[in-house]
Amino acid sequence: MKMLLVVAACAAASLWAEERAVDPTFLRRHVPSLEAKPCGDGCRYKAIFGEGAPDAGIVKGIARYGGLILEPGGATAPAEVPGEERVYVILEGSASVRYGKQSVPVKRGDFFYIAAGAPHSLSNPSTTRCRAIEMGFRIPPGVRIQVPETLPLANIDDVPKQTVAGHPPTTLYQLLMGDRESKRDKIAAAYVLTSLFIMEFAPGGTNFPHHHEEEEEIYLVLDGNGDMVAGSGMDGVEARFPAKAGDAYFFRLNCTVGFYSSSEPGSKARILAARSRFPFPKR
Repeated sequence: MKMLLVVAACAAASLWAEERAVDPTFLRRHVPSLEAKPCGDGCRYKAIFGEGAPDAGIVKGIARYGGLILEPGGATAPAEVPGEERVYVILEGSASVRYGKQSVPVKRGDFFYIAAGAPHSLSNPSTTRCRAIEMGFRIPPGVRIQVPETLPLANIDDVPKQTVAGHPPTTLYQLLMGDRESKRDKIAAAYVLTSLFIMEFAPGGTNFPHHHEEEEEIYLVLDGNGDMVAGSGMDGVEARFPAKAGDAYFFRLNCTVGFYSSSEPGSKARILAARSRFPFPKR
């Protein structure tokens, strides 16, 4: 009888273990293969991470991260999101941003910040398609938001390339946007976003695998190829995955993150990275 009970208990435990899901420490997507769904008149959105994407519950502080496509004459629906700041990077084409009562033209390489609660929308008055990355970051309750009177806007080409202390000289950084206290970024405006930047890797270059104890991070490969470090083995850098343009990775807190560019002569890789505070107390 005791043997039967032991066998039954072991079988139940095994079944429970099989049904129990373990949250991954990182997520990855190949953006070109994702479906773009309508989000307005002549507007489509590819949900990469967060809202509308699989495993959305894994992503905590980042509300949304996706690809926005505006066809000629297309427009997003007007939005006011009190608990979410948004950041846009124009990858292709041009558009017009309705920011409060202003209408601001934007073009390829522009990046801009929308404060939580600020009324805004995007439209495409041109004859060619516009593509952008749209990011949203959750603002913790009780934070007092100051909405800039004019749209915080800059272009990637106007941001110098530089090395960053603690990282190898094989990688150059363009520091696009940071929080309101930032002294190094082109735009200092955010509350939850701590750093938006582009990394340019020389052939065989790396930013050295590392981790962040209080920040989530997303990498989007813009150009080139190499090995993405995500998660870790016994040496902290063991988990490598072949990565190419269009691949996107989300990294949870303390997940090892890094990149090794292809060593092929003449090859370069560029990654758009967004790092943001985990806006909830740890338990």
